[in-house]
Amino acid sequence: MKKIKYRKVVPVILLGVILAIVFRTAIFASYVVDGESMEPTLNDGNLLMVNKVVYDLADVDRFDVIVFHANKQEDYVKRVIGIPGDEIEYRDDKLYINGKYVEEEFLNDYAKATTGEKPYTENFNLKEVTGKKTVPNGKLFVMGDNRGDSLDSRSFGFISQTQLVGKVDVKYWPLSQASLSLGK
Repeated sequence: MKKIKYRKVVPVILLGVILAIVFRTAIFASYVVDGESMEPTLNDGNLLMVNKVVYDLADVDRFDVIVFHANKQEDYVKRVIGIPGDEIEYRDDKLYINGKYVEEEFLNDYAKATTGEKPYTENFNLKEVTGKKTVPNGKLFVMGDNRGDSLDSRSFGFISQTQLVGKVDVKYWPLSQASLSLGK
């Protein structure tokens, strides 16, 4: 059996660790959920892994869970509801995009369990809340999954795609709630 020469192996291992750290920070960011606006999908204190390069390679999809710069101090996590060109309306707790009903499966169980007489998502259309009939180019309309307790595009309007940090790919803490891909 040949003896492993530590002087040759240690630098290779160190280089591998350094490259892994550099790639991890260049491609992913770690976030902690602060607040209840994305319940039940994300809970206060969940740890997330955000893919920072995915939108350099692909377009934002409707229902992606994203992190974006809300201002210089805060980043928000929300769900994309409208992409450029979309006409959005909520009527009788149902989402209509470009006049067609679009099911939000991620909300079904929670909405049924929490609503009584009051709708889970109040009625509105894009023109009422933003002054625009459709989502403009380069913009997104975002909402929290906890529709009754979310500061989102219904309050602050569209976000620019330049504000995106990335797509939430992994919820990794607590381990009992760990999951991959929080989109559709």
